[in-house]
Amino acid sequence: MTDITVRHNADRERFEILDAGRVIGKAVYKAYDGGASPQRIFYHTVINEEYGGQGLAGQLATVALDATVADDIAIVPVCPFIKKFIGKHPEYAANTVAVTPAHLEFLDDALSARTRG
Repeated sequence: MTDITVRHNADRERFEILDAGRVIGKAVYKAYDGGASPQRIFYHTVINEEYGGQGLAGQLATVALDATVADDIAIVPVCPFIKKFIGKHPEYAANTVAVTPAHLEFLDDALSARTRG
């Protein structure tokens, strides 16, 4: 690892972790407005295999969740990694919304539309 940074790529609805400017992982979400307040449905987190075991997924999750809370957006943890991370970091619990069938239907429709489009 040389120069690890995390950035929010809002245009692609994801937080990216980079090594010297090269994307090596991401926490992907869909913006959802079907609740009482804006929400981010986190549905996939991945780190390139050669960077595994270095704590980078946790670093990425921390930045993604902190930014979401700072933006006053609720966290919807569909992604198994994000869900587990929140379980180990109860400071995010107050900003987390339980996953509902409506979230899953919205996510399924949004991802299906993306592959058709």
